[in-house]
Amino acid sequence: MRRELVWLKRPDFQGWGCSECAWLFDPSDALEGNTIHDMKENYERQRDHDFAFHSCTDFRRSKDPKARLATDKHS
Repeated sequence: MRRELVWLKRPDFQGWGCSECAWLFDPSDALEGNTIHDMKENYERQRDHDFAFHSCTDFRRSKDPKARLATDKHS
């Protein structure tokens, strides 16, 4: 299984998630940094870290096809 970080759009959520499970990125901290650039880098660092260390077995997707997420790969 090769999971990827993907941009997800659905009625109740728009943001980053895993292509192989139901994990969604939920920033745990307020954005920090002295500039917008610093804030963006800190956000991306936290997102990438959380994605790399999540376990897909902890975030199983529903077997209901209506509950599947629509994904758009973000380039």
